[in-house]
Amino acid sequence: MDVYASSDEDYHYDSDHEDSVEAYENDENYALLSSKGTTTKVITKESLLAAQKEDLRRVMDMLSVREQHARTLLIFHRWDVENLFEVLVDKGKSFLFAEAGVSVDEHRNSDSPVPPAFMCYICMEEVPSSKTTRMDCGHCFCNGCWIEHFIVKINEGQSKRIRCMEHKCNSICDDAVVRTLLSREHPHMAEKYERFLLESYIEDNKRVKWCPSTPHCGNAIRVEDDELCEVECSCGVQFCFSCLSEAHSPCSCLMWELWAKKCRDESETVNWITVHTKPCPKCHKPVEKNGGCNLVSCICGQAFCWLCGGATGREHTWSSIAGHSCGRYKEQEKTAERAKRDLYRYMHYHNRYKAHTDSFKIESKLKETIQGKIAISEEKDSTLRDYSWVNNGLSRLFRSRRVLSYSYAFAFYMFGDELFKDEMTDAQREIKQNLFEDQQQQLEANVEKLSKILEEPFETFSDDKVVEIRMQILNLSTIIDKLCQKMYECIENDLLGSLNLGIHSIAPYKSKGIERASELSVGWNNKVNNTV
Repeated sequence: MDVYASSDEDYHYDSDHEDSVEAYENDENYALLSSKGTTTKVITKESLLAAQKEDLRRVMDMLSVREQHARTLLIFHRWDVENLFEVLVDKGKSFLFAEAGVSVDEHRNSDSPVPPAFMCYICMEEVPSSKTTRMDCGHCFCNGCWIEHFIVKINEGQSKRIRCMEHKCNSICDDAVVRTLLSREHPHMAEKYERFLLESYIEDNKRVKWCPSTPHCGNAIRVEDDELCEVECSCGVQFCFSCLSEAHSPCSCLMWELWAKKCRDESETVNWITVHTKPCPKCHKPVEKNGGCNLVSCICGQAFCWLCGGATGREHTWSSIAGHSCGRYKEQEKTAERAKRDLYRYMHYHNRYKAHTDSFKIESKLKETIQGKIAISEEKDSTLRDYSWVNNGLSRLFRSRRVLSYSYAFAFYMFGDELFKDEMTDAQREIKQNLFEDQQQQLEANVEKLSKILEEPFETFSDDKVVEIRMQILNLSTIIDKLCQKMYECIENDLLGSLNLGIHSIAPYKSKGIERASELSVGWNNKVNNTV
């Protein structure tokens, strides 16, 4: 028998800004945060095992248990080490183990005599003791039944927590036992089981998620602090860690989901049809009026009144249809007017959202152009050698464009009837909307000024003119950063914060942009594991 142990301010130059301006100018990593000290890590295929071992080692050292037991505990607690320790402190070790289905050698007694034969109560056959396995919970069955049990559970997707076969036993089978038994006769299932256990660190871990890149880069991202954040993978993809969509702050995840769907589906086409066509009362196909007369005919031959949509005869004058009155159809007219108003409102926000998105795409091509201007300027006989302020200003322009673009999607839902109709009175909504739009307009005006200045042919200017351009860009960068921060504070405190709706939390504003995750060092983790 085998026994296992298991601002109200616009652009201007002011000497009071010099300190903050110098801070931008001297920031060598202005475009991206330095990877040193980052709170997000990239987990590659090579470092996945090391990342898992790091958490396993913490639990093993704290509870003095073997790796397989630590893994069972962590999978149950979704790899949240802090939560596991909280349960340990609050409810004790016995409760922690029992809840997770961990049995630590409670029934193991290597000194007890082993009978030569054993009756397996699953297959009801007598087998040699050498072909049976006893789990830590004390239940023993033949290896054949164990293997079949493991294969069924793996194929059912329950491989990460395979329970003992004994009726009403909640103990989790030791993963070392599962691997050993499967590898003897079904090595491919053992590999599949091993892969599921390894990937559970990502699939079940709220602090770790796969990068949503397409095609997939194979990386995962681990956050150390707040899960409500936006990150950048080493492959260059920026995304919201909470919903895995593209980075979309200051929109909440729900707002962005609704907006993206509204922009890509046919809802607005349907809205246009509602406004500009009427359904034929006979065949129900949409009919567009192409003349001034209110008696229209469908291609099916049915005549009907354009004002109310009711079927009519064909006798009519310019002002009326014989034997027909539209007085009873006012409600339908109101519905059409409401659909028309909703369509125009959507177009207002979508046009501005798309305008800033298109501007961002066009301005992204500026980077190569600006590098060429810098190269020309550096070859000139000039005392000016440092042009980092140009790249820093361009990075500020990119970030503020992105904020402006998504701010229109935010405003569409914040001040519409879709999400917060019953949360604010009309007077409150008007006050909040004016407050937000004032800040939005200030930001927009300064962003456009920065965009215009960055397109200037500064490589042809004199040194004095270049210095003037430099101060304008640095000053504008300072103002735009403050306006972005002020807008986020307004959203978090005055708009969403006042409603106390946690589902609409947004990722915090970061002056230096979305943080680029640094790679988790495999060598460092292995060194830690060897020295603990």
